[in-house]
Amino acid sequence: MEDKKITPQELKAAWLKDIDHLAEQVAAAMNSAQPGRIINDSEEPVRDASAEFRQRLYQKAIDLLRDKHLQEDFSPSEERAEPSVEE
Repeated sequence: MEDKKITPQELKAAWLKDIDHLAEQVAAAMNSAQPGRIINDSEEPVRDASAEFRQRLYQKAIDLLRDKHLQEDFSPSEERAEPSVEE
């Protein structure tokens, strides 16, 4: 069962593009805020970007775990257990 766990390294590799996208969104929100209104102008866009990021991360973690279980539980074997009907 230990080999079916996902690792932090696998998650980091899966999340790289999402992290870059989040950084771009946060930077854009901060940079577009008016002077003296940084919190008011940027808080909601940053919160929305963070929520989207969190959802994507969780979905990717679930997908990695599912794929790991499917790959290991249902890997094709070289030999067939029973002959096919055509044989």
